Amino acid sequence: MGTNGSTMLEPLRQGLPPIDPAAVSSSASCALPARYEAVRGARKFTSRTLTQWELADRFDDVALVVSELVTNALRHALPADTPREREQEPPVRLHLMRWTGRLVCAVRDPSQDSPVAGEAEDSAECGRGLFLVDSFSDSWGWHPLAGPLTGKVVWALFRLPVE
Repeated sequence: MGTNGSTMLEPLRQGLPPIDPAAVSSSASCALPARYEAVRGARKFTSRTLTQWELADRFDDVALVVSELVTNALRHALPADTPREREQEPPVRLHLMRWTGRLVCAVRDPSQDSPVAGEAEDSAECGRGLFLVDSFSDSWGWHPLAGPLTGKVVWALFRLPVE
């Protein structure tokens, strides 16, 4: 489901909170298919990655935010006619990046529309995702991608204790 690596995509360096992108100590990334089952896969990927980084104690908050960001990307950022077939190139990607004292979760999707809360009349559950992201992370934001990639990145930052 995922790929780990020490590199991060250049567009993720643009628009993030003021941190030195050259100082990233670890990063991991996974492609997510256009199916809601991908949220479970994103949580498993997050669990494995945080355990590797010895940050398993942060799993609950980070996994909640990852779940909301991935769900929003799948629900709102993919056009209705996006095929939900397994063979298609995954349109959503989850990136986890760790710096000394900070962890960033970023979800890339093909839409350039800004992330917005859903309409309250849709259902009692709709529209709370970004409120949860705001409540459980230290900051969050988004930016459009530049260059050959189209779409946007929505990110959430978590402060980590410095040892």
